[in-house]
Amino acid sequence: MPPDFVSLDKAHVWHPFTPMQDWCAPDHEPIMLVDGEGCWLTDQHGNRYLDGNSSIWTNIHGHRHPRIHAAIKGQLDHVAHTSFLGFANPPAAQLAAELTALIPSGRLNKVFYTDNGSTAIESAVRMALQYWQQNGAPQRTRIISFDAAYHGDTLGAASLGGIPLFKGSGNQFGYAVQRIGSAEQLEKLDDLGNVAAVIIEPLIQGAAGMRLWPKDMLKQIETWCRAHDIFLILDEVMTGFGRTGKMFACEHEDVVPDFLCLAKGLTGGYLPLAATLTTQRVFDGFLGDVSEGRTFFYGHSYAGSQLGCAAALASLEVFREERLIEQLPAKVASFTSVLDTLRDHPQVIDIRQCGLIAGIEIGKSKEPREEYPATDRMGVKVCIAARKHALLTRPVVNTLVLMPPLCATESEMRQMAGALRAGVDEVCGKG
Repeated sequence: MPPDFVSLDKAHVWHPFTPMQDWCAPDHEPIMLVDGEGCWLTDQHGNRYLDGNSSIWTNIHGHRHPRIHAAIKGQLDHVAHTSFLGFANPPAAQLAAELTALIPSGRLNKVFYTDNGSTAIESAVRMALQYWQQNGAPQRTRIISFDAAYHGDTLGAASLGGIPLFKGSGNQFGYAVQRIGSAEQLEKLDDLGNVAAVIIEPLIQGAAGMRLWPKDMLKQIETWCRAHDIFLILDEVMTGFGRTGKMFACEHEDVVPDFLCLAKGLTGGYLPLAATLTTQRVFDGFLGDVSEGRTFFYGHSYAGSQLGCAAALASLEVFREERLIEQLPAKVASFTSVLDTLRDHPQVIDIRQCGLIAGIEIGKSKEPREEYPATDRMGVKVCIAARKHALLTRPVVNTLVLMPPLCATESEMRQMAGALRAGVDEVCGKG
């Protein structure tokens, strides 16, 4: 008799971002995902669902992609993982070369590996602070971030964020952070001599409810940073690898930062791996005799993992072989058309789209605009209802997230939107 995995889960597992009292209730049976192919996932009962948020924004080419599978299996014939502290390996070296080649200016030519988005952010901020400390400007300790930002859950990354719910103890500890609401507010800052860096999610804020930034704002920030010799850190953990219609979101405004933080889709959504790309200038600021103490003493056990790097190399190969970037404008246009089918619903009060990323906000009414109280958990209820129509996704409060893998067909995207509409109808009514 096979193990009762649901009982084992309830007895022993603590899930992230999950109200565990509801989860462990006797009448709640969790969906246990056991299989996947393309945009589809299968649960313990054989029910199939469309992966409507790319498995928490990670999956790029769909599940069980043969190219990535073959790369991982091929690497297993050699070695799965070895230390990256004082040692090198071929997949990590090749991946670094390919990642830096994706930046046309050649300005980001150094790669530092970690294992997730939070640590990619931590690496960038720590590098920025240590650079100034040991290169003539130790007073530069202030980081400028933006209201409603989300940059991860480790202590330092959480302290950069502007969403109290996700900050935890980062409300009391962490980096010296000043939050602002717009690029115009940068111009009003004083005492710039103690500013080390500006950090932003380019084009769109994810955990803020898929909130779009104004056009050309990113370029405005880059110009300001260059004028004051302040580092620019871009958090492309969510937006990287085709999500916005280009390989990286910063390409839309021809911006090249001092630090580019990548994770989630880096391996196609297969294995934990993160990369922080930076410049020769930053790298050179850490050179010197060991006795000078200029080394970057930071790292993670699975940094540069061969399996993760092999998966990432295969993912980039899929981009090239399938000419995905060239195909994205047409796919984004199809996605826009799909989202338009939801605009007439009385309880859909806003739709925010950036490439293949969308936030569908639901509320009591559009005119006058009236939102549901967060405590009603209407977004959660709609997403649960949408499961009956073969869709899995998660909301951000009352914003329904729709972020299909890049391989999704127009038919699959239409089915996703139809499932959300049916969920809204069930939970909120038809208007």
